[in-house]
Parts: sequence; structure tokens; C-alpha cells
Amino acid sequence: MRSEELKQARVLVVGDVMLDRYWFGEVSRISPEAPVPVVHVSKTEERPGGAANVARNAAALGAKVALLSVAGTDEAGDNLARLLTHENINVVLHRDAGLDTTIKLRVIGRQQQLLRIDFETWPGHEVLQNKLADFERMLGDTDVVILSDYGKGGLTHIARMIELARAAGKPVLADPKGEDYERYRNATLLTPNRGEFRQVAGGWKNEEELTRKAQQLRTQLNLQALLVTRSEEGMTLYRDGEALTEPALAREVFDVSGAGDTVIATLGVMLASGADLPEAMRMANKAAGIVVGKLGTAVVSREELFG
Repeated sequence: MRSEELKQARVLVVGDVMLDRYWFGEVSRISPEAPVPVVHVSKTEERPGGAANVARNAAALGAKVALLSVAGTDEAGDNLARLLTHENINVVLHRDAGLDTTIKLRVIGRQQQLLRIDFETWPGHEVLQNKLADFERMLGDTDVVILSDYGKGGLTHIARMIELARAAGKPVLADPKGEDYERYRNATLLTPNRGEFRQVAGGWKNEEELTRKAQQLRTQLNLQALLVTRSEEGMTLYRDGEALTEPALAREVFDVSGAGDTVIATLGVMLASGADLPEAMRMANKAAGIVVGKLGTAVVSREELFG
């Protein structure tokens, strides 16, 4: 597949958006008040996170991207909306006065994350109902739907979204959270990481047991495929009667935050461009190897992916 073909892909991303804040500084001493490092902050930065980072990654690959989500009518929501205007994304962002926009504040010292502080509340039911109506309207103008679930309440109607998308003939990729995977029933593909899969399926002693548990979950939820990302062990795609593994490609790992966003975004764009699942997984694995070499939530460009 040529990189230019990715420009024809149309991707709809729905899920929990957030504002990722970074405080960068130097650590030179331990606090006299408690045994913790003192960080002298020298730089601050804000980036779109969560489903917004998925949309950014898809847009960076050249796809036509729409993003549907909910944010508060607060300073963080304003900043998030402003940042997204520069990302070449068609953004439909419902604003809810009763909601605090989710913020993940990371304190970074010497290229290492020292602390993360989360601020969040759940969106109101009325706002979510409006989002469902927009979802139905936007379905006709997309090739692939990506549901980015961060467990913040933005995908309360996920079962209905999957039903509507599949009825319209659109593949649905979901990045799951929590222990209740029943809500993802009938999706085309789920992309849990190793820890998330273990939380649902339990542990395993060898590759055969892992495959058995993965195929059992895939069949139970009526999924076309299940992709388990396995950190240093790469990623494995489970389909009917087969398991395909791509080894990890990262040469140097700075930060794994947002790597799952890059994986599902790349999968979605590749599938929307006409690639089959094994090829889409191979490119998603390559993208993951690139993005973990960057600090914080980051994107992979089309040139990097095909270079």
C-alpha cells in the first residue's frame, strides 16, 4: 500500500477526550518536608489526549478525521477545543456546564514521569443523548468507526453505537476499559493491552493458554478479531482459527503513554484505506515502535510510518 492511499480514508473517532498537561522541570534535591523530589518547573505544555489523541494520530497519517465527544464549559475545555482546531480534524464537541473537562497532569523530571494527577467528572445524560443523534448523522460519511473508551462516561451508549455502525456496514474498532467487555459485543475488533486482557480473562501460563482464552473471548463477544498488545512481546491478532504475532520494534522506549491511541488510530486508517487486518496490524506495530520513542502523547506522521 502506498502512503498516498491513506488520504482517502475516512475515520470517525468517538470517546472520552481529555487535556494532557505537562510540567517539565529539573530535579536537584529532595524536599525537607517529605521524602519526595522537588521539581523546579521550567516549561509547561498542553496536548489533546484520550480520544482526541486517537483523532490526532489518524489525522497525522493523512486521513479525513471526525471527532465526536463531550467536554466541560471550562478553561480546560476551551484549551482542548482550541488545540484541536489546529489538527485538521472535523470536531463535534458537546459542551456540558455540569462537567469538568478531564485533565491528566504529568510532572516530568529528567525525561521521566514523576507524578500524574487526574481531574474528572462524568457527563450528563442529556448531553450524551445529543451525542448519539450526532453519531447517527455522521455515520454516513465515514469508512471506519473507532470507539476510544477511557472509562470517563463518554461512551455510555456504546452498545447502541456498535449496533448502528454495524447496521450501516461500518467496521467498529474499540479500545476497551474495565472488566465488563459485554458492552463491546458485536464490535469488529477489540484492542486491549496485556494488562487489560488479563483483568478480564485471567492469567495464563503459556502461549497456548493465552490463545485459548483470547479465542474464547473473541467467540463469546462475537468479534471478528481480537488484538492484544503485549508491550515488549509485540502484539498478537486472534481471528477465527489463527493467531498472528508481530514482534515489538521499539529500539528505545521513552514513554508508553498514548501508544494504544496510536495503535488503534493506525489500524483504523489502514482498514479504511483498504488494507487487510494482518497488514493493518503490521503498520500499527511499526507506528507503536516509533511513538514510544517520543515523550508524552505524540503522533506518528505518514512519512515516518512509510519511511
